[in-house]
Amino acid sequence: MANPKAKMSKSRRDKRRAQFNARTKATVTVVCPNCGEPTLPHRACRHCGHYKGRQVTGKIVVA
Repeated sequence: MANPKAKMSKSRRDKRRAQFNARTKATVTVVCPNCGEPTLPHRACRHCGHYKGRQVTGKIVVA
């Protein structure tokens, strides 16, 4: 029976699994409460720049 020549470290194994998971799992998105566009969770919205009800990036609208 074939045996591995050297032990694969936990770091190397986990890096390989991370690449597999990044390619196969769908991206989770949430709806921005400000503009309604889908965006990544825990990040500022790419469309309007709001996060947690505040303007944090992009164009600032003066009322």
